[in-house]
Amino acid sequence: MNTISLVRKFFHYLNLESELENHDTIYEEIKKAVVFKGTNLWILIFAIIVASVGLNMNSTAVIIGAMLISPLMGPINGMGYSIATFDFELFRKSVKNFTFAILASLGASAAYFALSPVSTAQSELLARTSPTIYDVMIALFGGLAGIVAICSKQKGNVIPGVAIATALMPPLCTAGYGIATMQFNFFFGALYLFTINTIFIAIASVWISQLLKFPIRSIVDEAKKKRVNRIVTYVIIVVLLPSIYFGYKLVKKEEFKINANKYISNVSIYEGNFLLRYEIDENSDHITLIYGGSSLTENQKNAIIEKAKDFDINPVNVIIQQGLALKIDDANIELYRLKEQIFNLNNLLNKKNSEIDSLLGRQKFGQTILNEIKAIFPQINGCLYSESINYHDTVKTPQTIPVVILSTSSRIQDADKIKINEWLKQRLKTENLKIYYE
Repeated sequence: MNTISLVRKFFHYLNLESELENHDTIYEEIKKAVVFKGTNLWILIFAIIVASVGLNMNSTAVIIGAMLISPLMGPINGMGYSIATFDFELFRKSVKNFTFAILASLGASAAYFALSPVSTAQSELLARTSPTIYDVMIALFGGLAGIVAICSKQKGNVIPGVAIATALMPPLCTAGYGIATMQFNFFFGALYLFTINTIFIAIASVWISQLLKFPIRSIVDEAKKKRVNRIVTYVIIVVLLPSIYFGYKLVKKEEFKINANKYISNVSIYEGNFLLRYEIDENSDHITLIYGGSSLTENQKNAIIEKAKDFDINPVNVIIQQGLALKIDDANIELYRLKEQIFNLNNLLNKKNSEIDSLLGRQKFGQTILNEIKAIFPQINGCLYSESINYHDTVKTPQTIPVVILSTSSRIQDADKIKINEWLKQRLKTENLKIYYE
């Protein structure tokens, strides 16, 4: 099979036309999901309350349930589809219903949080206030999956999965929490996340609708088409740029946190002082170290702070505090030194014991080789294994080379010796070894 045939077969598997719904059926399905009245309106109201309770109680399962029953995807897909097909009547209807859904969600969630006796911001609420470029990717690829499922005869369970992944309802309810508690950082952060999800789900609908060549549903000239595409491009850029910045900040915070933990492990014990507690503030890149033990001198503090440079941390961001200072005389100082020496000796002893265990294990390795090779060559009845240091005047550093002596009950043919030699090289993972037969 040549390359062209392979490429054709690959694109055949990617082809959607054979599973595509009728264009009019797709249009009617999208149009029906846009409207908020009757069933859709009641589902929206229930989803708002469920999501608000879940965020208030910090219950992930309840929040997922709200995302599953939320009908917000309908008007978003309607906006994307209408832009791609230049159906301005459907676009106006989608925007109108979507605006109503947003206002209803904000109003209901704000009312709930204003009445709720629990007003503490839990982790589920906080998670919806700092969107990044990764949220853009989730919204875009989730939206692509959603519109492809709507257009396909084989919808499966994609739509519920997209509803969970893109998470439209929780950010709206978090924005409502920000209104109810007058914490506008919650409001703007959550509303930005909701905007990201909305715009990029709609963009995904535009792209798939254009890719599948859905019919244009109004008379529109080329100038108007270009104007619409230009507006869509501007909207993408305006929404995308802040998320890239926030994504960069998120990566830098994670990098700082990893380096900070390595640094803290390195300075947890310092000259008789023990780290009692530490705090890492990723937002301001500050580390607070609280020590207990003898009072730290300024030189000791400076030495600990300077160590931060070894872990790519600005020493200015390290704050050292004395949590528990003990007044100790010369005898106690000597006691601390003795304890530190005992600690170091114990570590050294454990290391030596590990080396001895390793040497004993290597000595018994000959028995392992004998058991394995005897199954193939029964005439081998003994094996001596050791590792020796090979000195040579052509190399500066001596090499450690395995030495294997095999005892045999009968003569081994030269061809079999070659096989044994190759097997031992593979088994010991080295080309440099000495093999003898006796």
